[in-house]
Amino acid sequence: MPMTLTPYLSFHDCAAAIRFYEEAFGASETGARFTDSDGRIGHAEISIGGNTVFVSDAYPDFDVHSPKSLRGTHVALHLQVDDADAAAERLVAAGAEVKQPVAAQADGERRGTFLDPFGYRWMIGEQVETVTREELARRVEGDFKVE
Repeated sequence: MPMTLTPYLSFHDCAAAIRFYEEAFGASETGARFTDSDGRIGHAEISIGGNTVFVSDAYPDFDVHSPKSLRGTHVALHLQVDDADAAAERLVAAGAEVKQPVAAQADGERRGTFLDPFGYRWMIGEQVETVTREELARRVEGDFKVE
């Protein structure tokens, strides 16, 4: 069986997050939704571009916290798309905040960074050119060392 990696994101309002991702990314809820007696979602599954993401409400009693309760997260999610500008427009229309607008990057992507209403950072990238390691080193010389 091949190894897979599935992000598991927790929210202060998981149902609202699912609706946001449906609007922003065209996500669909793909698995059973487990809801407790308080109405909190203990587990649900969504698909974004064919990629599975597990989601739940925060459960502090089980040490599961949302970015809002932690005042942010160090996690960023990178989503490769065919049209970064269109994806960015859709994200912003759904309620995301632009942290860095979509622009050409040294690695050959047009990429921008956005903060969703639930505290997660999304990097939206569109590959526009193939850049060799040597070319990348030349482009970032003085700022970074490419190894």
